[in-house]
This record gives sequence, structure tokens and C-alpha cells, in this order.
Amino acid sequence: MNLLPSILLNDFKENIDFSPVKSMNNLAEEDIDLDYFEFYNSVSSVYSSRIEGENIELDSYLKHKFQHVEFLPDLTKRVDDLFDAYLFIKNNKLNLSNFFNVHQILSKNILPENQRGRVRNNLMSVINEKGKIVYVAVNQFQVTVELEKLFSDIEYLLRTEITETEIFYYAAFIHLAFAKIHPMNDGNGRSARLLEKWFLLEKLGINAFAIPLEKNYYKNISDYYFNLQIVGLEYSELDYSKALPFLLMTVNSLKNPI
Repeated sequence: MNLLPSILLNDFKENIDFSPVKSMNNLAEEDIDLDYFEFYNSVSSVYSSRIEGENIELDSYLKHKFQHVEFLPDLTKRVDDLFDAYLFIKNNKLNLSNFFNVHQILSKNILPENQRGRVRNNLMSVINEKGKIVYVAVNQFQVTVELEKLFSDIEYLLRTEITETEIFYYAAFIHLAFAKIHPMNDGNGRSARLLEKWFLLEKLGINAFAIPLEKNYYKNISDYYFNLQIVGLEYSELDYSKALPFLLMTVNSLKNPI
């Protein structure tokens, strides 16, 4: 494959002493008083949005979705867009064309129309709250090529039978590789987490919506950013041999669900 190496797969497997799919199914079978898909979709949308700085609480958003409580549009509109994006992946195959479609949905209230679902044509760096550059993404001349490489790997994995452990390994690696390409002008974090969920959904079925990956990343946000950053400051110098802590975050969240 092009961008999703197996170099850490054995180390990954050695760290998994339980069945993540069994844990996923147990979560999905828990009794809830709300629509299964809409509840877990709301959880994913809220926590993925909170990572990006949105202020809405899960309780408020559930009231908004299920009890039709009205809030100011600025509080809910970007979360609503992400909710619609998760609805899209429920009903559509994971491929590059559909990714561009889903990015148009999730960036509806983030980017101007002419930038939604379109690869950036400018340099891109990630700057932290202190104004320090923490990552420099692939340049604008290579970004489309790298994104196409990633989706070529994804399509190969989707048509190949792999074990449940390998499914979680590659799902997390898709998230990491996409985040490092950083191909869009905005919405990259939301998209990366959604792609991880989408791959799990394609491989494991509807119960994958119960996997609390977005909530886990939010609850462990310092580790999330640290683990993203330790693989390298620049795209051309990434060292994926350091990626194991990041790759284990989602699967370990199923061992001890939050």
C-alpha cells in the first residue's frame, strides 16, 4: 500500500488482549430510550465538534434533536451539519468522490461554497493556541496526489478480508494519514474522525456507530494532540514508527468505555 504501512501491526496486536468487536456489540446492545442511530450520531457529532472548539453540551444537543428545543443557530448549526455528514456515511460507500460530498455537508457553515468539497491550493500549517506552528502539511502541489494515494489504500482494504484487529489498526491509521495530509482548507479534524468511523462502519456494520471514538478523543484531548504531533513536524519527515500510541486510542476505548 502507499500510505498505510503495516510496520506497527504486530505491536498493535500485542497490545490487544480482548475482542474489540465483542465490546462494540455490547455497547450497541445497551438499552437506550432514544433512536439508536440518532443517539450515537448525536454523541459523535457533539464530541467531534467540541474538539474543534464548539461550546454545546451533549445534553443540550439531545434536547435540540429529540425534544425540538430551540437554541441560537450559532450554537447548533455546525453540529447539525456534522450530524448530517454522519447520516450521509450511513447510506453511502466510502470512496474519494463521496468524501468530497460529505465534506461539502460538514463544512456548510465553516467554509465558503467554493471551498467545500475541494482540495486546498495553498500551503497549510497547524498553529496551536499559543501561536506556535506544530505541523506543516504536504504542499499544495502534492496534496491531491497524496489524498488519492490514501483513498487507493482505503479501497484496497475495503475489498480485502482483514481481521477485526487489523480493521481497528487501519481505521486509526486512515485518521492519522488524512490528518497529516490536511487536504482541505478547514474541516480536516472533523473529516479525519469521520473517516475513521466510516471505515469501521464499512467493515463492521451499523454497530460501529456505537464506538465512542469521538468522545474518547475529546475526553483525552491532550493525549490526542500529543499523539498526533509526535510522528513529526513536517509531512516530508513523518516517522510513523512513533504512531502506536495514537493507533491504540480508539481500540483501547472499547476495553474501558467512558
